[in-house]
Amino acid sequence: MKRDSALKNYGQKLGLLVLLLGTWEVVARMGIWSSYLFPGPMTVAESLWRLAADGRLWGATLRSLGRLGRAYVVSVGIGVPLGLLMARLTFFRNAVKPVVMGLQALPSICWLPLALLWFGLTDGAILFVVVMGSVLGIAIATEDSIQGVDPQLLRVASTLGVRGLRFQFGVLLPAALPGIVTGLKLGWSFAWRALLAGELLFVSGGLGQLLTVGRELMDVPQVMAVMVAIVLIGVTVDRVFFQTVEGRLRRRWGLQPAM
Repeated sequence: MKRDSALKNYGQKLGLLVLLLGTWEVVARMGIWSSYLFPGPMTVAESLWRLAADGRLWGATLRSLGRLGRAYVVSVGIGVPLGLLMARLTFFRNAVKPVVMGLQALPSICWLPLALLWFGLTDGAILFVVVMGSVLGIAIATEDSIQGVDPQLLRVASTLGVRGLRFQFGVLLPAALPGIVTGLKLGWSFAWRALLAGELLFVSGGLGQLLTVGRELMDVPQVMAVMVAIVLIGVTVDRVFFQTVEGRLRRRWGLQPAM
């Protein structure tokens, strides 16, 4: 049963992918736009292969992921404690949370002018934009996860005399961990989008620069190829890392049946 369900699931995904590629090819052949403005999937695939073969794609990917990793660690280091404080302390809940919610409504692209004024055309500007694009979402998700912990569990811990750091790190955070991991996944997606927006600004050596070079050379296949690579990287990180960790946590916490 499980094997048949998995095969059916993969078949549906493959069918949708074939449908999308077929639609793309048909629209390209219809000639609504010039071939150099709207190339077909085979042309884009050839451009992607050339970028990978000459090493430009791999070098740009490593530089982008390096920046993302540094900024994401900072975001997690600030966002999770901030979310914990907003959930547990009245001052942070009443005074700080409205500010966090307001800033979260600000698109990450709006931080770019300020980042350039403060840091100039440096990696610091990109890292600042990435941090501001993800840290607030992580904080809000952490606060919501902690607020959603079963009150009965908290009462039991209080009755048993669990207090202080032992309560925070031994009861509260483990109980909220599945929700926190989901928030970390959302924070990563925000950070990934903010990173590419920042890399479009100047010569950064990342995937954003490949997009800019393709635009300046009017090389639409390269632009589309890099976009495909960005989507594939995002899906791979989500499926291989975050979905695996999230699924194991939810099964261990009894939130979904074991495989």
